[in-house]
Amino acid sequence: MASEEELFANIDALLAEEPQLPPPAERARLREAAGITQARLAQALKSTTQTVKNWENGRSEPKPPRLEAYQRLLNGWAAKYPAHAAPSAPAAVAAPQPQVPQTFTGPAAPEPEAKTAAPVEAPAVPEHPAVGRATSSRRPAARKAAAPATDPRFPHGPLAVLDGDGSAYAVGGLVLDCPATTVVELVEWTLRESGLGASKLNRYGKDSDPLIVLTAAAAVKLGLPERLEGHEQRRSLRLPEDHPVVKQVTKARWQLTQRGFGPWARIYRKAQGRERQCVQLAVLSWDALDERSWPGVAEMAPADIARVLGVYAMRVITPRGSTAVSGLELMTAMRPPTKAVQDPATGNWVPGHNSGSLGSEPMDPAPPEATPEHPVVVNSGWKGGFLNEEAYQWVRDASLLTDEECTLPYAVGLDLNTAFLAAAARLVVGLSGPDHFHAPTFNPKIPGSWLVDLSHIELDPRLPSPFTPDGSRPTGPAWYQTHTVAYAQELGHDVHPIEAYLRRETGAYLDPWHDRLKTAYVDTLAEMGVTKDLSDAEFLAAMERHKQVDPALSAVLSAIKATVKGGVGKLRERPQGRHYKEGEPWPALARPTWRPDIRAAVISKARVNMHRKLNNMVKLTGLYPLAVLSDCVVYPSPGESPLDFLPYAASGKPQPGGFRLGPTPGLAKLEGVQSMLWAVDLMEKGLNPARHIKGGDAVLDDGE
Repeated sequence: MASEEELFANIDALLAEEPQLPPPAERARLREAAGITQARLAQALKSTTQTVKNWENGRSEPKPPRLEAYQRLLNGWAAKYPAHAAPSAPAAVAAPQPQVPQTFTGPAAPEPEAKTAAPVEAPAVPEHPAVGRATSSRRPAARKAAAPATDPRFPHGPLAVLDGDGSAYAVGGLVLDCPATTVVELVEWTLRESGLGASKLNRYGKDSDPLIVLTAAAAVKLGLPERLEGHEQRRSLRLPEDHPVVKQVTKARWQLTQRGFGPWARIYRKAQGRERQCVQLAVLSWDALDERSWPGVAEMAPADIARVLGVYAMRVITPRGSTAVSGLELMTAMRPPTKAVQDPATGNWVPGHNSGSLGSEPMDPAPPEATPEHPVVVNSGWKGGFLNEEAYQWVRDASLLTDEECTLPYAVGLDLNTAFLAAAARLVVGLSGPDHFHAPTFNPKIPGSWLVDLSHIELDPRLPSPFTPDGSRPTGPAWYQTHTVAYAQELGHDVHPIEAYLRRETGAYLDPWHDRLKTAYVDTLAEMGVTKDLSDAEFLAAMERHKQVDPALSAVLSAIKATVKGGVGKLRERPQGRHYKEGEPWPALARPTWRPDIRAAVISKARVNMHRKLNNMVKLTGLYPLAVLSDCVVYPSPGESPLDFLPYAASGKPQPGGFRLGPTPGLAKLEGVQSMLWAVDLMEKGLNPARHIKGGDAVLDDGE
């Protein structure tokens, strides 16, 4: 039988839980019943009228201390103005989705509820340590990483970097004393004493688990090898199951995920009630921080590593794997698959589908959207071809260069900022499974895959074809994503699909993911001195020096860009390992976010956006590109600057439609400058000047 002490402890735990507010519609009803305006309520809570509106339409949720004050007020009103069968736990009021007619002439309207997934700032960190000690033996991070904390449950921020002497460097220059000498002790200290973690990014989501980054010295102190050796791919390396540390973890009734104890190890127990018990570890000397995504970070001092990862965690998400993994996790965090709904039969709150999300179950792709080794393809014997929606890799035939072009002195490369992220904005994708149609009428509003013959379309050979990644003219019927076919129609050509795989339920699934990453990208650039208010000449000058302003922020910017590309690539993650056999399912297929059709939609839209700009540049300037590689284009130029050939109006403003300079996604920056002779020489050898214009051997990275 439970003791009085145990019962009181249970009650105290319940009282300490986060307050539960009534649904947004009920909040508005109670306020109106009390005769209080939104403006007056905002004044009482020292907030704004718009914030109160957001609380009452479900766009955002209050944070402590306003949360407790708002709950107290609502409880008082609820006692005075009870409603019949008023629910007492949070649930969003979702508008019903319109039924798609059987003729399938268009998609379902996007869910109004999708608006509720607006980005919410992750908790920041206090500027003074509430626990721990000031840095003395170590150099603290150069600057504070964030504003004061808003979530009292996580007073010390999202993560810490543990060094061999027991110093755990958190964000904001804070250093905690960690007495742990084993991995099990470290996990228990992190959950019980560290004050680390981060609030959920969406009201229906989960809090981010605390991250502990281990230096080489810390890893050795905890009984781990300094380096992880083996013959498999680096990302599949892990400790053997009979390693003493793995045995310690399992003996203490902790669990490891299927990834085992590798560079990114997740150690957990099943959640009890609302409380998750999970800690993410990252081992620096096991290459947890890839140099391509986190340039120079692994070699930094622990306090500076904490600053870099802390800024990323607050602007994007607490890292929980590679930037590609974090990019995918961010999609789910911004649009969780489930939410609390009330069972009308019992009145209990149960998990229900969160409209606008991808749901909790994986979904088979249509055969042309899959990869050749996918079970859907192998088991069905599919021979009908596949989508080939990839980024551009095109070089103009050198014989098509004019004398005037060859006499220009320079080749100038322009790079579009996070082109895939720009393509994800307001991108309508399928949320349900694919349905097969024969000879459908093309509808540019329906996401899906269309078999159509575009080989009859005659285009200028000095531009790449918009329909193929290598820019060559199609030779017959092929599968295309909706945006590619729609662009053919935009160019004035009739399209007559032979068959299609289309989706009835649709929505702008990636919008909150896009919004959060765009804000992170723009804010980080602005902190490095590249702001939206600069003139084009000032922008080019700021970009030339921005990486020298702050190496830590430069690394954050690199990681944000890698998160975009990697997240898109992960939507079609291929099987890994030499033991894989064609036709077998691989682990990635178990995720609801294994969605090659969404990846194809992003890349198709990005390639179409690029071609539209190339086409408009011809109309505005008469200039044709020399080469395109993904989001980089090279033009012949009379001068070393993009200002020498980009189109400007007489007023000095950039002409709409062409390439424009600026710091936001989709706008351009200078990638590099070389001589025209250099570019022509590469073109004649069949090499792509866009790959090398920066002055090194750039590698196309599609994130897979």
